[in-house]
Amino acid sequence: MSPEVIGAIGICVFLILLVLRVPIAFSFAVVGFLGYGYLRSFNASLSLFALIPYTWGTKYTFLCLPLFILMGLFAATSGITRDLFDAGQKWLGRFPGGLAQATIAGSTAFAACTGSSMAAAVTMGHIAIPEMKRYDYSPELATGTVAAGGTLGILIPPSVGLVIYGIIAEQSIGKLFIAGILPGLLICLLYMAQIYLRCRLNPKLGGRSVAISRKERLLSLKGIWGVLAVFALVMGGIYGGLFTPVEAGGVGAFATLSIAFFRGKLNWGNFTSALASMGQIVGMVFMIFIGAMVFSIFMTASGIPRELSNSISVLPLPRYGILALILLMYLPLGCLLEPMSMLVLTLPILLPTLQALQFDLIWIGILVVLMMEIGLITPPVGLNCFAIKGVAPDVPLETIFRGVLPFVFVHILGVILIVVFPQIAMFLPNVMR
Repeated sequence: MSPEVIGAIGICVFLILLVLRVPIAFSFAVVGFLGYGYLRSFNASLSLFALIPYTWGTKYTFLCLPLFILMGLFAATSGITRDLFDAGQKWLGRFPGGLAQATIAGSTAFAACTGSSMAAAVTMGHIAIPEMKRYDYSPELATGTVAAGGTLGILIPPSVGLVIYGIIAEQSIGKLFIAGILPGLLICLLYMAQIYLRCRLNPKLGGRSVAISRKERLLSLKGIWGVLAVFALVMGGIYGGLFTPVEAGGVGAFATLSIAFFRGKLNWGNFTSALASMGQIVGMVFMIFIGAMVFSIFMTASGIPRELSNSISVLPLPRYGILALILLMYLPLGCLLEPMSMLVLTLPILLPTLQALQFDLIWIGILVVLMMEIGLITPPVGLNCFAIKGVAPDVPLETIFRGVLPFVFVHILGVILIVVFPQIAMFLPNVMR
């Protein structure tokens, strides 16, 4: 059989393993090991499991991952998330769908302290869903809002997705972080506008409004100083050239740890719990990354990426038509793969084509991560939706998926705007340059 046929068989076996619910890291690794062993030799295939963990696991830039994840966990421990939601509730609660809008605003702000979408969704879910239930919000809107709001954690810096993209594409992580700010704010505003319009047209969705005095609204702002300080410290330091993204992760983690300590929220139990959670998340990411890289090398050996790249490049389409096809490809992939796996699997295949078409890879990184975000809330995988099901076990999963659908359409609108107006993403990096 030709290498291309072996590659196609490998893809089919991989999909079968996913359907059988084999952990995705092991699905990648097993298929990649067997396929590469068949095409080359099993000694060469075995050597991948020594070479890849060492080559990629010892990269200095990978230190961003545990540090930024730890930063988010300490932020949750310090009570920052509760303060963000309270401030949003007091300022937006009187508008149609105000609590849902406050959840999106709080998720956006919390995203500035964490790089994990699932962590942001679960943390905000524990706080926001009971409040929205108390004010008679539709379960569909309540759970959909929290699941969609969590996706902002993977775009607004610091972002685990942008770190992985920067490492694979060999692009500046600092510039990627800066480029993610305005697109993240755009998606946030689109989400909030969509909630406002839906609740204005159908008041039953948004429950009862919350009347708060001006004094209470002003007093609530004192609770958000922690997020503003951490974000200004981390992004200001990167933007001003005071420290690298890796150093920024250490500074941010120490800052959120200090806030938790001075607020009296830090004890030995939640300190060790944060460290353990960080280890579990980083371990999961590294296992997926290693397995996906083995699978990617098998795919490269099969020749499928080369044939796919050649097929795409000769299509009778303008360069933006090819870009549209590539971005649309992430929609069905997002229904099958975990976003980090999708990123590691597709980039080595697609980057040569995108470079040949002379697209700015910083801008491409923002678009790819935006498409990854959609994968977090689309069935049947939709990791954020499953995470919210754990927070609200009484809400059927199909209700949660129905709740996120309007956010998916709005999110796609945001991607289109950034394709049509690239300066939304590139303005700040160009100023930085």
